[in-house]
This record gives sequence, C-alpha cells and structure tokens, in this order.
Amino acid sequence: MAKKIIITGATGLIGSKLTNKLISKNYEVVVFTRNAKKGNIQVPSAHKYVEWDYLKPAKWQAVLEDSYAVIHLSGASIAGKRFTESYKKKVKSSRIISTQNLVKAISAAINKPKVFVCASGINYYGDSNDKILTEDSPGGNDFLAEVCGEWEYEASKAENFGVRRVSIRTSPVLSLQDGMLKSLKPLFKSYLGASLGSGKQWFSWIHVDDIINIYLLALEDETVQGAVNASSPAPVKMHEFAEQFGKALNRPAFFKVPRFVLKTIMGEAADFITASLRVIPERLQKSGFIFRFPEIYSALDDIVRNKK
Repeated sequence: MAKKIIITGATGLIGSKLTNKLISKNYEVVVFTRNAKKGNIQVPSAHKYVEWDYLKPAKWQAVLEDSYAVIHLSGASIAGKRFTESYKKKVKSSRIISTQNLVKAISAAINKPKVFVCASGINYYGDSNDKILTEDSPGGNDFLAEVCGEWEYEASKAENFGVRRVSIRTSPVLSLQDGMLKSLKPLFKSYLGASLGSGKQWFSWIHVDDIINIYLLALEDETVQGAVNASSPAPVKMHEFAEQFGKALNRPAFFKVPRFVLKTIMGEAADFITASLRVIPERLQKSGFIFRFPEIYSALDDIVRNKK
C-alpha cells in the first residue's frame, strides 16, 4: 500500500518539484492548497487536492489520519518583498500559526504520521560575519532569525506525540525558475550583473536538485531528525557568486549594488539580503548525504545549461 504524504506549499519551486518526485516514487501525495483547482493544474497527478486555510484546521485536520508524513513548505514569500510592519506580520503568522495548527492536527490523529518535515531557513542564525555556522550554532536576534527560531520551536512540539521532526534550514535555492537567479538573470544578460552589498559577505546556497534530495532524505531516513542545514558545503563570498553566475551566462559582473541603495529600495529586507551567512551542512555530511553540486561554478553551469 502506498504511503500517504501530506504536503503544503506544493505549488512553489521546492514544493512542485518535490511533489513530482514523490509521485514518481509511488507515494500517495495529498496536496494542501488554497485553491484545489489551481493546485491540480500546477502540480497534476497528485492523489488528492484539499482546500487548505491554515486558520481553519477543522476543515482539513481529519485528512492527516493514517498519513505517513506531513511536509510543510508554505509561508508568505520573503523574496523581493519590502518588510512593512503588516507584511512582517503576514510572514510570521503564515509560518507560526500554520505550524501550530498542523501540530494540533497531528496530536488529534489516532494514527499519527511517522514524520513531520517542516521548512525553516538559514536566516535562523542572523548576520554572522565570518563565523562558521553549524546546526549547533546559536540563533540570531533579528526579525527573520526570531521567526525561524519560533517556527522550529512550534514544529518540535510534534515530537511530544512520538513523531520524528526535521526542520530544514534552507539556503537560497539556485534555480532559473524562481527566486534569486530568476530575478538576477535579466540584469546579467543586459550586462548589468552586480554583486549585492559589499560583495565581501558570505553567501550560502543550494542547488535545486540537492534541496529536493535533502527533503527525500529527511522523509525516508529515520536517523535524520531535528534541525538540518540545507546548504552546499562550499559557501562563497557574494562577489564570487556574482562572478561565477556571470561566467555561466557569458557576461561580466562589474558592478556592486551598495547596501544603502538596497535599503532605499527594499527597506529592512535589505538587511537579510546582505547578511553574511557561512553555513556548513554538518548533519548532512555526517549522515553520508552526497551533494550532486557542492561547488558554485558546477551548480550554476548546470542550472544555466539545463534551464533548471
């Protein structure tokens, strides 16, 4: 009998690719989405599509019964957003309250899932200059660090009910289909490629294929639990990332966008874009996980050549 997997955020970059991978591995995938019809179009071939309002758990919590796993990816986007006070509330509630209600639904299930895999972010650590960051490093104290810390705390409550919990601290995912590279590509193609901020800050990243495999590992390997840094073992300085992306596109990267300019355009969000995060995936390395793309140039070359 196929194992039932509940997944939120299935229409996003990671969610759509992960959903398709799970379907190809013969899991019975149930997509929780705000619009079931659109969800069916964006990620076809799932077993079932459930209208999901995280504020109204009574409408969906029974679906968790007899599931093997819950994978929680949804949350208001932080990419390219101006962090007004109202948007910060949305960022926080979409992560914290949704996780609280999922854990409550897990607690109410008679036959509970075996594993709860919940997204998080390397923003957990806050701006850390040159410090090497492993899963045992302390959390930061800025807005996103506090959100990630509270997010993981709420997810960890699933452990009280005998459910293995994994929080995936995700680095910026490299893909031309969404996120950072999609936004930067037109600038680089127009010979306006630029390093963000001083260029001297550490930039941690992950190839889109590797992040999908990390989620599969979290799902299938019972020894994986707690926080996991989903980041390449070879972080680079921001200027090196810009140079390598330029090379992959056969374009130079002459410019820098100073932090004060980003601050003018994006407000507080500029602080997170230019934060220095030198993250090492220590727990993945100890688990024996093999990165397909551990180095920045091979990762960017593959993404550009294959339009991933």
